[in-house]
Amino acid sequence: MARSRAAYEYTEAEDKSMRLGFLLIAAGLLSLLGLGCCWLRPALQERGGGGSANCTVLAVRQLGERFACTFSCGAACRGTARYPCLQVLVRTSRSSAPALLHEDERQLRTNPKCSYIPPCARDDQENSENVTYKQKYWKEKVGSQPFTCYFNQHLRPDDVMLKRTHDETVLLHCFLWPLVTFLVGVLIVVLTICAKSLAVRAEAIKKKKHL
Repeated sequence: MARSRAAYEYTEAEDKSMRLGFLLIAAGLLSLLGLGCCWLRPALQERGGGGSANCTVLAVRQLGERFACTFSCGAACRGTARYPCLQVLVRTSRSSAPALLHEDERQLRTNPKCSYIPPCARDDQENSENVTYKQKYWKEKVGSQPFTCYFNQHLRPDDVMLKRTHDETVLLHCFLWPLVTFLVGVLIVVLTICAKSLAVRAEAIKKKKHL
């Protein structure tokens, strides 16, 4: 019995391999749990209360109102600038009423009154030029061409988004790599146990032959 126990004792290399496997398993599980709470729940809420539609531009306009944004000018330097409010009104295939278009859910939450928030520059004129360029894009390049837009009943049912925050590709990568980490950990543990078992059997067969 003592010999059997001694035979199944792991060497230092095998012990390190087992620890690595269990560490990868724990890391994969914790990552899956964390991402499930942070990503899966909002994504399911988004998909549960939203959908896609075909949108057509009705009007593109700049309001007289300007909004503040914060720009960075160094490691410990921040400032405030202003940008004009651009509104893109669209008609959707799910409703005849005009809807306000937004870049995504983040932009909608940041400024629900405007359709576009430019990268904040120190110069207000540069911010205005960026907004004007976007206005020309929607007027001249998109025009009356239909495009896919998204709506979300949980946020503002009368507004639509150009893209979703929780994209399928992002969600796939967020859950794929923790799952791969977990499976690699399981594989390391299983292979280490199998290798040890085979080594013990080989040793037992070798001893029987010598008897």
